[in-house]
Amino acid sequence: MSQQNLDLRTSMMIIRRRMRLFGGIAALGLLVGTALGVLTPPLVSSTTLVVVAGNPQTITNPAADPTTVDTSLATQVVIADSAPVFAAALPHISSVVTSVEALNSRVSVAAVGTSDFLSISATGKTVGQASDIANAVANSYVAYVTKSTNPAVHVVAKVVEPAAAQPEHKLPEHLAIFGVLGALAGAIIGFVVCLGRSRSDRRLIHRDDIANSIMEPVLASLPVAHPTDPLAWARLLEEYEPDGVHAYGLSRLLRQLGVTDYSPAAERANAVSTTVLSLASDPGALALGPQLAAFAASHGIPTALIIGPQQDSNVTAALRTTCAVGNQPTSGRGNALELMAADHVDLGQVHAAFAVMVMVVDGREPRIPGGPRTSTTLLGVSAGKATAEELARAATAAAADRREILGILVANPDTSDQTTGRIVRLPPIQRALPTRVNGLATETRR
Repeated sequence: MSQQNLDLRTSMMIIRRRMRLFGGIAALGLLVGTALGVLTPPLVSSTTLVVVAGNPQTITNPAADPTTVDTSLATQVVIADSAPVFAAALPHISSVVTSVEALNSRVSVAAVGTSDFLSISATGKTVGQASDIANAVANSYVAYVTKSTNPAVHVVAKVVEPAAAQPEHKLPEHLAIFGVLGALAGAIIGFVVCLGRSRSDRRLIHRDDIANSIMEPVLASLPVAHPTDPLAWARLLEEYEPDGVHAYGLSRLLRQLGVTDYSPAAERANAVSTTVLSLASDPGALALGPQLAAFAASHGIPTALIIGPQQDSNVTAALRTTCAVGNQPTSGRGNALELMAADHVDLGQVHAAFAVMVMVVDGREPRIPGGPRTSTTLLGVSAGKATAEELARAATAAAADRREILGILVANPDTSDQTTGRIVRLPPIQRALPTRVNGLATETRR
């Protein structure tokens, strides 16, 4: 993955493969955004109306001609929004606002239409704060202009409508906005994290890469179940039915393994056995062997599923329990499927035409835990779950125990993978051997 050029399609495939990580970060962003919305509640607005009497000028239509604004009323707007008025209002709201600058940021003054009214609006975190600020500024303005001896400032003013608080945003809308913004930020962060992790991820996804890691072909690829308890394993062995495409692939695999005669009479003469080797860090691949055995049994092939010695017995504990209990069939399939769980099994005493042994090793330090040697060995791996080094170590351990890997089974192949995993084996180059020619002179004499 670290050497691939990222485009939109590749990026979307990476996000889809890491949907849990991406969704988790986006969900965390949603929670953080909602929490911030709770901690910063919507501001509440409150408005006070003040009538200004004794105004010598009026305006008829200020909206039609903004240049005709009443200069006297405009002067009162400037006075109401001035520092002296705010400074006189501060002592009455000292518990809410402590400076003229902070008060100025919360208050707005405007003329109301063509009448002699001033609208003094204030914002606060609560209804009480907004009302107190608006009323304090309005009262400070009335006191300032009424008592002033300056003719340019002095007017008769009166508060005609005390402050009435109205929320600027409803709380659900406020939380929704913060939640959406938080989820969007989380999605962006998750996108970057997923891309960053993919650049350093060495796990193999494509079938061709998996096959090239040990130079063995992919014989079949199919989706697998993930049972976690003995009852789920028993249900899988009894009810497994692949779709048409994967059923054909499994049938082809059986022919490649040599399971060609399905008659019970040929059980001992043409018996075939195979080991499905998988990694302990790849629990999905554990189901490859059981599904292969269940499929063979469903076609009337006398089959034995054997859980032999394991390097990590915890991985196969639930499956081993199911096989140790034995067959309790609810359909005809159970008559053709024999379950065995034993550390020492004599394949010569297994009365089946096809035997599947499940074996799990540690990908970091694989060691074959012994057990009978089957006629073939298959390496099972899930797409995106193992590195080339882990697969190579497992294949090396199998070869050291005289178990050559015949091919690879891929569990849960990536839906965007267009490769096949087939390795073309070129015929050996035939070099002509040197021939000895008699009767020819090798030197000339003069």
